[in-house]
Amino acid sequence: MNWQLISFFGDSTVLLPSAAALFIVLMLRKTSRLLAWQWSLLFGITGAIVCASKLAFMGWGLGIRELDYTGFSGHSALSAAFWPIFLWLLSARFSAGLQKAAVATGYILAAVVGYSRLVIHAHSVSEVIAGLLLGAAAQFGIFGTYMGARLLSATGIVDFSQAQSAAIAIIGGADGPTAIFVTSVLAPELLGSIAVAAYSYMALVPVIQPPIMKALTSKKERTVVMTQLRTVSKTEKIVFPVMVTIIVSLIVPDAAVLVGMLMLGNLMKECGVVDRIQKTAGNELMNIITIFLALSVGCTTSADTFLNFRTLFIIVLGLIAFSFGTAAGVLCGKVMYMVTGGQVNPLIGSAGVSAVPMAARVSQKVGQSENPQNFLLMHAMGPNVAGVIGSAVAAGILINIFG
Repeated sequence: MNWQLISFFGDSTVLLPSAAALFIVLMLRKTSRLLAWQWSLLFGITGAIVCASKLAFMGWGLGIRELDYTGFSGHSALSAAFWPIFLWLLSARFSAGLQKAAVATGYILAAVVGYSRLVIHAHSVSEVIAGLLLGAAAQFGIFGTYMGARLLSATGIVDFSQAQSAAIAIIGGADGPTAIFVTSVLAPELLGSIAVAAYSYMALVPVIQPPIMKALTSKKERTVVMTQLRTVSKTEKIVFPVMVTIIVSLIVPDAAVLVGMLMLGNLMKECGVVDRIQKTAGNELMNIITIFLALSVGCTTSADTFLNFRTLFIIVLGLIAFSFGTAAGVLCGKVMYMVTGGQVNPLIGSAGVSAVPMAARVSQKVGQSENPQNFLLMHAMGPNVAGVIGSAVAAGILINIFG
C-alpha cells in the first residue's frame, strides 16, 4: 500500500485550499454562515497550535531539538478537523444514517492518515495521538495552553521550561488529581500554584462556563430535548473499565496509572462482589486521602515559590485553558447536533472538561433554564467521563514527551 499517497490526504497543500473553498460554500448559504465562522475558527486555531508546536519542537527559537520530537502531527490534526465536517456536508441531502456514517468515515480517514505518518516514520505514536486529539477538539485547552506557555517563555515575559509548560497545560483538563500527578512528575516546584489554579477553576465551573455556552449556541439548540438513554447491561458495565484500561495502557503506557485507578473504582462499584471495599474506598479512605493530599500540597506553597508573578501567569493561563476547552467542547457538540439532525443538545459538549460532575450539572442547569422540561444531566455525564479519560491520555502523552 502506498502510505505516502494516503499521507497526502492530510497535507496542508490539500486541506488548506479545500478548507477555504468549504468556508466560501458555507458562507453562500445563509443558514450555515454561523457554522462557517465557528468551524473556521476551530480549524484555524488547530492549524495555529500545530504551527506553534513545530516552532517549539523543531528548534526554531523555542525548542528542544535534542528530544528528537517534530511537534504534533499536523496531518492528523488537520485531517480530524476537516474530513468529518466535509463528508457530513457532502451527505447533507441524504438520510441521517448516511450522515452519521459519513462523519465516522471522516474520523476513520483521519486515523488512517495518522497511521500513515507512523509507517513512513514522519512522527512518533505520541505525536500522532496528540494531533488526533487536538483536531477532534477533545483536549483543545490542554495543548493550546502548552503552546501559550512556551510563547510567553519565548518573549521573555516569564521563564517556563518545557516540562513546566506541560504541567501548566494540564489545568485545561479541569481534572485536579491529574494536574497534581502530572505536576509532581514534570514540575514539582510548581505543584502548589498549579493545584490551586486547577481546583479554583473546578470550583468556578458554574461561573465560567454558562457565558461561553450561550455565546456559541442559539436558543433553538439550547432547547433541544434529548431522548431517553438505553439501559446498559451489567456485562457492559463490567467490561468497560477493563477494556479502557487495557487499550489506554497499550497506546499510552504513561497514562496507565491515571486511567487504571479511575477504572478500578468503577469496576469495584459495578461488579457487585466487593461491596464493603467499595464503600470504604468511596467514603472513609477517600476522606483520609483528601486530607493528606490537601496537607501535602499545601505544604509546598511556601512564599518564595507561590507568591510571585509566575503564579499569576499560571492562573491566567489556566483560565484560558479552561475557556478554550469549554468552547471546543460546545463546538464539537454543535457538529453532533448537525450530524444527528438536531437530536443532540450542543450544551452537553461543555461537559467534556473533566470537572466531574460539576460540568455536567452546569449543562443541566443551562439547558433547563431554556426549557424547564429538559433533563440533560445523564446525557452530559457521557462527555464528562470521556473528558476524564481524554485528559488522562493527554497527560500520558505529556509525561511521555517531557518526563
